[in-house]
Amino acid sequence: MVNMKIPRHPMPSQAPDVRNKNFKEVALGYSAETAMEEAQRCLNCKNKPCIGGCPVRIHIPEFIAKVAEGEFEEAYHIIQQTSSLPAVCGRVCPQETQCEQKCVRGIKGEPVAIGRLERFVADWHNANSCDLPVKAEPNGHKVAVVGSGPAGLTCAGDLAKRGYDVTVFEALHLAGGVLVYGIPEFRLPKSIVEKEIGNLKALGVKVETNMVIGKVLSVDELLDDYGFEAVFIGSGAGLPRFMNIPGENLKSVYSANEFLTRVNLMKAYKDDSRTPVLHAKKVAVVGGGNVAMDAARSAKRLGAEEVYIVYRRSADELPARKEEVEHAEEEGIIFKYLTNPTAILEGENGNVAGMTCVEMELGEPDASGRRRPVVKEGSEFTLECDCVIMAIGTSPNPLIKKTTKGLETQKWGGIVADERGATSREGVFAGGDAVTGAATVILAMGAGKTAAEAIDEYIRAKKA
Repeated sequence: MVNMKIPRHPMPSQAPDVRNKNFKEVALGYSAETAMEEAQRCLNCKNKPCIGGCPVRIHIPEFIAKVAEGEFEEAYHIIQQTSSLPAVCGRVCPQETQCEQKCVRGIKGEPVAIGRLERFVADWHNANSCDLPVKAEPNGHKVAVVGSGPAGLTCAGDLAKRGYDVTVFEALHLAGGVLVYGIPEFRLPKSIVEKEIGNLKALGVKVETNMVIGKVLSVDELLDDYGFEAVFIGSGAGLPRFMNIPGENLKSVYSANEFLTRVNLMKAYKDDSRTPVLHAKKVAVVGGGNVAMDAARSAKRLGAEEVYIVYRRSADELPARKEEVEHAEEEGIIFKYLTNPTAILEGENGNVAGMTCVEMELGEPDASGRRRPVVKEGSEFTLECDCVIMAIGTSPNPLIKKTTKGLETQKWGGIVADERGATSREGVFAGGDAVTGAATVILAMGAGKTAAEAIDEYIRAKKA
C-alpha cells in the first residue's frame, strides 16, 4: 500500500571531514528496512512515466513493488531483464534528470529514490546470492565488441542473452573502460565493476584485454579474417582536450584522463603503488562536469590543502550532477565561478607556479542555449596553485577511424551512426561516447542495448 506520509529517505554517507581523506565509498547504502519504506512511497502509476525516463527501460514500478514486499531477489531479476549493470547504474546514473524526473511524486514533493533502490537491490543480490546468470542456448553466430565500457558491456550482455558468441576486445589490461579508469573508487568501487563483468562472463561473454583495435587487429580483420558477422564499436571518448594556452606543457599539468587513470586504474593513492602522481598542495581543476568533480575530490583525498574548480560560467550552468557538486562543496572544494584561465605560470624545474585567469560575465545565449561567457575588462588575476588538471572534455581516439575502410566520422572525430547504431560500413555498429562524445554511463548503456537489437535483426536478416 502506498504511504503518502513517508518522506524521501536520505542516503547514509561518510561524514565530509572523514571521507575527504580516504577513497572508501561515500554513500553507504540503504538498510533493508529503509529500502522497504522508501519503496512504499511508489504510486505504481498506471502509465509508468518513470520507465520512459530510463534509457534502458527498467521495469521500475515492478521492481519497486517487490522491494516493498521484501522480495529483494525477485526485484533483482526484474531489473536484470533489461539492465546488465544494475549495481553500477544505482551509483552513477543521473536519475534526477531521468527516471526520477518523471516520477509523479516529484510534482508536489520529492520523487521516489529509484536509483538508491536499484543500488540496494543489486548490492543485496551480490551479498546474498551465489546464483550466476543462466547461459543461453548458442545460436551459432559471432559478434565482436570493441571496448569494455558501459556501451560495450551492455551490447555484449544483451547479445549473449540471445545466444550469440560474443568477444569483447579491450585496449587496457583490465576490463571496464571508464568505469575502472575514470570513476573514482569513492563513487564506484572497482569490486562492483568486477562482479558485474563476472556476471557477463557467466553468460558466455569472452573478454580479451591488451587488444588495441586498429593496432593489434583492425575492424576489417575482425570481419574478414576472424569470422565475426558484426562488430559493435563502443570505444568511448578517451582523447583529452586542452585549452591551448601558454604553460599547458609544464610538468605538473595533467589531463583529467591521465590524472584519474593514475588514481583509479593504477591505484596511485596507495602507498605501494608503482604509478606516481603528484601530491600537490594547491590544485586548480579547469571544468565543471562530473569528471572535474571526480578529479577535484580525488586531489583533495591525495592531501591537497586547497582544491579549486575553475569554471567559466555560473553555478546555474554547471553541468555536473547536483549530488556530486554538493558532495564536493561539503568536502571543502572551492568553486571559482565565472573564471577562465589565460595562462599557466612556470616555476622552478618546469613546474606550475600559478595560473593567470580573467573574470567572466554572461552575455547572450550561444548555439547551445546557454548564456555565452565574455571577458570582464581589467579583471585579470593570478590564482596560486602548483598543479593544474584540465577537465574540459574529451573526443574519440582517431585510431579506429583511420584503420577502418568506409567508416564515416564527424569532423570532431565521432563515428556517424543512425539512431539504432548502424554506421556507413556494413556490419559495423557503434554507440556511446564514440558516437556522441563524452556523455553519461546510462546513455552509453542505452546505445549499447539499442545496437544489440539492431545487430540481432541484421544477422537474422542475412541468415534469411
